[in-house]
Amino acid sequence: VPLVESGGGLAQPGGSLRLSCVASGFSLDYYAIGWFRQAPGKAREGVSCISSSDESTYYADSVKGRFTISRDNAKSTVYLQMNSLKPEDTATYYCLTDTLSSCLTGWGPSVTAVPVGSRGQGTQVTVSS
Repeated sequence: VPLVESGGGLAQPGGSLRLSCVASGFSLDYYAIGWFRQAPGKAREGVSCISSSDESTYYADSVKGRFTISRDNAKSTVYLQMNSLKPEDTATYYCLTDTLSSCLTGWGPSVTAVPVGSRGQGTQVTVSS
C-alpha cells in the first residue's frame, strides 16, 4: 500500500503547515488513514485518524484544537492541517493505513495506539524560531 507524504518543512512557533498523504495506484475510499509522528529518541505517537465509513475524525490530546485531518477520496489524498505549531510538534510525520475502515479498531478513540500497517517514508516537520 504505497503512501507518499509531503508538505513538511520549517515553521515558526504559532505557524502552520499542511501535510498531504497520497495513495499511489490504489483508492483510499475504504481505508481509515492516520498520522503518527516520531522524534529522535522518542516513541511513535499517534496524532490523528480519519475513518472511511463516516469520515469520523480522532485526535491525540496533544494536538486537539490545533490540527485538522481531512480526506479527498477523489484525489486519494489525506491532509493534516497543522495550526498553532509548537516546538514539541517537531518530528517526522508518517501516514499509515491498516486497511480497516474505522479508526477505532486500530488507533482507538484518542489515537493512543499506532496500528501495524503500511506507511509512507515520512515528512520532516521542524518548529523553531
